[in-house]
Amino acid sequence: MATLFLFLFAVISVALTYNVLRPNVSHPRYSVFSFLFGWLAGELALHVVLVQAVILLLVILVGELSGFWDAISVFLLAGSWGVLSYHYFSGYKAKALMAELVLPHQKAGEVSIWKRHEELDWWRLIRPFYALKDSDLKVEKNIVYAEVDGFRLKLDIRSLPSSLEKAPVLLQIHGGAWTKGYGSKNEQGLPLMQHMARQGWVSVSIDYRLSPKATFPDHIVDCKKALAWVKENIHKYGGDPKFIVATGGSAGGHLSSLLALSSAEKLFQPGFEESDTSIQGCVPFYGIYDLHDSERLQVNVGLEIVMRKSIIKQTKQENPELYTLMSPIKHVHKDAPPFLVIHGDKDSLTSLAEAQFFASHLDEVSAQSVEFAEVAGAQHAFDFFPSLRSDYVMLGIAQRIGQWHRDYIAQQR
Repeated sequence: MATLFLFLFAVISVALTYNVLRPNVSHPRYSVFSFLFGWLAGELALHVVLVQAVILLLVILVGELSGFWDAISVFLLAGSWGVLSYHYFSGYKAKALMAELVLPHQKAGEVSIWKRHEELDWWRLIRPFYALKDSDLKVEKNIVYAEVDGFRLKLDIRSLPSSLEKAPVLLQIHGGAWTKGYGSKNEQGLPLMQHMARQGWVSVSIDYRLSPKATFPDHIVDCKKALAWVKENIHKYGGDPKFIVATGGSAGGHLSSLLALSSAEKLFQPGFEESDTSIQGCVPFYGIYDLHDSERLQVNVGLEIVMRKSIIKQTKQENPELYTLMSPIKHVHKDAPPFLVIHGDKDSLTSLAEAQFFASHLDEVSAQSVEFAEVAGAQHAFDFFPSLRSDYVMLGIAQRIGQWHRDYIAQQR
């Protein structure tokens, strides 16, 4: 019995490792499971190896390893552990990737994290979930920014406990397929928000109406309302309403991009058409940029199903205008703010090729900088908690948007 258990355990370990390297990207249902297991096993690879090693040790203590099949099982486990460990430490590639984006814009005398090797907090990586605590930050939660159709829309603000004045603002829009139960402002984007708050920024995370009750454009209208509230009130919390960078992942990547590109779209601002909803930068993670899929770059039909059943509640053929209105790529213009587009090459839920095409098209049209970071080994939601890969991406983003703020300050002089 112990031999059979150990063999099945080894096979599962190998299957998890294979899924990390070759996730399913096409099946609308299997790709979700592929994402879930690939995400956890990939970004917490060393933790997974440790847990499996403890299980193997318990098996050894309870029984006795002997025979051909036990040897095969140990061999399979050792191989999968080696591959998972390599995958985890391949996160170092993100350091070089982000350095390529940051260093060309570095001014003389500007301190760069890429010139030393102490930039990572290893204690934080060892305890990835504990590291998401806000113990050293001032956090004001559940501030109501609007009431719509009986919904009290809320936001959280993170900043340093010391008094701030005209601090740059990071606006985080959570993902989760635009749908209730799949994501909220309480757990997404925390590593970047916390890091920027510790760097002297004011970090704001918002919620918005979710499907199936909400129908597009409700989602982006709420994001616009939140932005208008921030512009009117963030000075009370030490923030500068004139410098706001939006970010978010997945559906939040879509909404932050749409927010950044549609400041002139009054259909998204019913009742507050005259409010200024322009921002000074955007960092979308693994977003969706073309709901029409006009270039046929989406390999998973799951997105189209979700749009038809829950978000837009019509097909592309029934309402092509609304699909166009919802697509950030259709709002690209020369006065767009700077963009840094982030996407992993192991993403099984959203299209890497579409993100590349969006960034390329935006770069052709926009007068501002547009940069694309293809993160090797990164699954969807790879930035959810600290890991070697996500922390290097986070540090690079912090440097780059800090440069945007520096350039903005120089222009004001």
